[in-house]
Amino acid sequence: MVAEGKCLARHNNMVIFVGGVAPGDVVDLRITRKKKSFMEGQAIRFHEYSEQRVQPFCEHFGICGGCKWQHIGYDTQLLYKQKQVKDNLERIGKVALPEFDPILGSAEDRYYRNKLEFTFSGNGWLTNEQIQSGQEFERRALGFHIPGRFDKILDIQHCYLQPDPSNAIRLAVRDYARANNFEFYDAVRQEGFVRNLIIRTANTGELMVILLVKYDDQEAILGIMKHLEINFPEITSLQYVVNTKMNDTFHDMEVVCYKGLPYIHEEMEGIRFRVGPKSFYQTNADQAYELYRITREFAGLTGNELVYDLYTGAGTIANFVAKQSREVIGIEYVPSAIEDAKINSQINNISNTTFYAGDMKDILSDELIAQHGRPDVVITDPPRAGMHPDVVEKLLQVHPDRIVYVSCNPATQARDLELMSEKYDVARVQPVDMFPQTHHVENIVLLTAK
Repeated sequence: MVAEGKCLARHNNMVIFVGGVAPGDVVDLRITRKKKSFMEGQAIRFHEYSEQRVQPFCEHFGICGGCKWQHIGYDTQLLYKQKQVKDNLERIGKVALPEFDPILGSAEDRYYRNKLEFTFSGNGWLTNEQIQSGQEFERRALGFHIPGRFDKILDIQHCYLQPDPSNAIRLAVRDYARANNFEFYDAVRQEGFVRNLIIRTANTGELMVILLVKYDDQEAILGIMKHLEINFPEITSLQYVVNTKMNDTFHDMEVVCYKGLPYIHEEMEGIRFRVGPKSFYQTNADQAYELYRITREFAGLTGNELVYDLYTGAGTIANFVAKQSREVIGIEYVPSAIEDAKINSQINNISNTTFYAGDMKDILSDELIAQHGRPDVVITDPPRAGMHPDVVEKLLQVHPDRIVYVSCNPATQARDLELMSEKYDVARVQPVDMFPQTHHVENIVLLTAK
């Protein structure tokens, strides 16, 4: 098992990357891509099955593109994720690994997500079996994109990612739209009425549903809203968006709250985090708590430290560690996220946080550091691309005593660690599995100043 959840095979000294298989499978391959140094292949016939294989539990496995590791047992998934972190740190980061804590697995390996986004399509994807049957099938679909196809949607019957009533709500909306002959969206022609459905569940029991439509047909919109209100009284935030744009993003669009409050709450250790329709929040709330708890532990806070929280998002980590810190400075690129961060401090009566919005390499300046002081601890949780070289250079210049680096991409994390190795030692490493049934893994590294 190698990068991106694929397996490695060799033929005539040529490396072949193969998805959808397990180490030990004996297969016939069809080569789908050929480069000078590698090829990609697809298994078309199995001669022997690996002992690591298990029976996938979802009827949509292998088609919708989600949960690509269902065919491998969860304990085995964790072993490969830990190996992925170790290999990246050693090969890319050239890190001489100290204490390497075993990966922290998720207590739940199904129904662990608190947010899913589904897409409508009037020309739903048919499987090979359906095509070969010669029968007519309902093509109006509400589900997930086929991998690599922006315009093809697989109609989902049951999804194992989000707990009830997520499946029931999705099916109710789809069936209502079919029964009332609403036009399902066509991404190629940019036509149709119903576009997307977003469902957010919270560990407080609160529930948000957002319907996105192409044009403002109030009779049709209110019909769906009323249908959901009657059949799912547990929805605490029922909203809709009229999105006339060519893409599905709605961060610059008005969100109309039909029923309840325009937000829901997640909670950690008594701290409540307000989650609006445009807010970012970790999609595995239980594991997010573990991630932040370990981050706080690595930071070694005593109540006297000045903490800089880089890429703070909605200020989740900043507010989570504020009670153990003298002061926390949070920096984030997205202005709306910073507004969420300020609200989250406010509703929890946290007064020792300050937040700034803007490009990290510009905001993290000599002027900011002169104003607030040199940080004792820096917590950084950058996007998958890692930290900008200017940010790394600034951290080396400021030279805090400890840096806690949280990453969703151990490869770019390892690259940044090598850049900081002149002034920092890697003291601890803790992988955390946020996304069971996938190859993705989060990793926390504690850096201490030399």
